[in-house]
Amino acid sequence: MMMVMNRPRGKVRDNRSNGRQTMAAGMMAWEFQLIIIEDVLGREQALAIGEALGQAPFQDGALTAGSAARKVKQNMQARGDDAGVAALGDRVRLALDSNARVRRMVRPVRWSNLLFSRYGTGQHYGLHADNAAMVDEHGWPLRTDVSFTLFLSDPDTYSGGALLIPDPSGDRAFRLAAGSAVFYPTGLLHQVTPVTAGVRLACVGWIQSLVRRPDQRDILHDLEGLRDGSDDAASLILDKTIGNLLRMWGEG
Repeated sequence: MMMVMNRPRGKVRDNRSNGRQTMAAGMMAWEFQLIIIEDVLGREQALAIGEALGQAPFQDGALTAGSAARKVKQNMQARGDDAGVAALGDRVRLALDSNARVRRMVRPVRWSNLLFSRYGTGQHYGLHADNAAMVDEHGWPLRTDVSFTLFLSDPDTYSGGALLIPDPSGDRAFRLAAGSAVFYPTGLLHQVTPVTAGVRLACVGWIQSLVRRPDQRDILHDLEGLRDGSDDAASLILDKTIGNLLRMWGEG
């Protein structure tokens, strides 16, 4: 199941949200999009990855954070140089990259190395912004358009540990089932609230999209939905329009 939200006015709680935030007078307004995809990996597969991480070497998560985020990051992270951890990351990336909903909504062209995080009691990740530029799995520069958190622990096995994204209409907190993921624009401030009991496991990563702007990706998604339900003549016109927009907006 996939949910994509247009943020309405007033305080709401939903798992699908495009939003607009108007900043201080004279500053620009910007839009954001939150995409929730349930069972993007499959619960049993997610739990199996979590179990495999029980044998993996972990290190202080602050070692992979930027200079500002390092000050507020308190978790443990699986060592990316371990062959077993790298294989788990490849497994997750292949599953996400082959998912039709991810392909249509996020349009990935390049992926960062994926990170596996573990939060025990008292650990958290304070409010921060992710880096705008990283490197991909081959060491090439990567523009981070979309961040994601894939949950590897069922929410009834730990307390706290919500992915929280501030929103003027009401902060959005996510504690999804194992195998479900939330995708959001990398520029958003976000945090992981303190875990008060149990252990929270998650996989996080960053994606460079073929179409960098979320509003343009949303337009393409809507047009493709219309095309899927149209007769042959309308479908042909929509094919042409979608193709022309991809040529206008697409970036390798």
